[in-house]
Amino acid sequence: MTTRGTLWRRRAAAGLALAGALALSGCAGNAATAPKATDQAKGPALKEPDVNGDGKVVIGVLSPGDINDHGYYQSFVDSADAYAKKKGWTIIKRGSVSTTDGLSAARALCQQHVDLVALGATELKSAIPASEEPVCAKTAWYMPAAAGVVTQTPKILLSTDDPNQSLLAAGYAAGLKMKAAGITRAGFVTGNKASFSVLAAKAFQAGIREVVPKATVTSTYTGDFNDSAKAKEAMQAQISQGIKVIYPYLGGATDAATQLANASGVMTLTPGTDRCASANPKFDISVIFNPGDYFLAALEEFAKNNLKMGTTRVWQLGVDPYPTVRICDPKGDEEQKLAQFMKKIGSKEIDPAAEVKRLG
Repeated sequence: MTTRGTLWRRRAAAGLALAGALALSGCAGNAATAPKATDQAKGPALKEPDVNGDGKVVIGVLSPGDINDHGYYQSFVDSADAYAKKKGWTIIKRGSVSTTDGLSAARALCQQHVDLVALGATELKSAIPASEEPVCAKTAWYMPAAAGVVTQTPKILLSTDDPNQSLLAAGYAAGLKMKAAGITRAGFVTGNKASFSVLAAKAFQAGIREVVPKATVTSTYTGDFNDSAKAKEAMQAQISQGIKVIYPYLGGATDAATQLANASGVMTLTPGTDRCASANPKFDISVIFNPGDYFLAALEEFAKNNLKMGTTRVWQLGVDPYPTVRICDPKGDEEQKLAQFMKKIGSKEIDPAAEVKRLG
């Protein structure tokens, strides 16, 4: 499973140092009500969704990872599959596309007369030049990408968000639970120690300190987002220190680490998806920025001829349905306080970057 660790990697480092990404699960709003787009470069109008005018709608999806991973990569494809089936569209999908094969794979999709080429992550940015080639002349393009990672072109819609927003709100939600339980220490278990994972830990701590000013966060870097043994070792070490709230900011190791936390009565958060309904493992807070949810909202706009190429779609916490944070079993006024906090971020009353610098 490739979850939060990979999500942030694509958002911040390779295109998800933030977002990653993207999200929809119905727990925080209706993604069908797609928010406003931020236009950075107006591109030529295309009649969507039957862009090439052949009487049918075909969506082509290319992913650099395993589209059956039950995580980041699969979520992107599953959203397209479900919506396409509902609309009577056709989906052509290909996973595990190497970065060196991105361009040829995109050309192959265009030769199959797809109306939309969707690139699952910025690792496949090498495919973008095909959008300007004659073979793809009547094709729209969609790609999740962090700001500055991919150059905007007239034929592609970029989708992005700010990880500081979701991580600050995640910490705030954890802080509400910690204050109620009289807890002042939290943990953060992640993979590689890189700029994006360090910043994620700082944003999480800053959010907690919005509620519990003297709280501290112990961060452990295992060196691998997917190694369950290393994640469990790190999780156990923090549990042994008496830490009762731990964020497994991981990829494929998320569930193994969380199951260990469950056995010790430690509260946990999800790295990107809504899993409040999950019983094994159980999560206390869902931090939602799933790329599949963003893509679903984009497809809904594509169906309405509202997906504007040559623009960047910036998803705002507190404004759009996603990203968002959900307390799975809120007590008292916790839900209302979290909603108000996120709304203040959306209205810019709270500046996440400034708060991370001040409290992280």
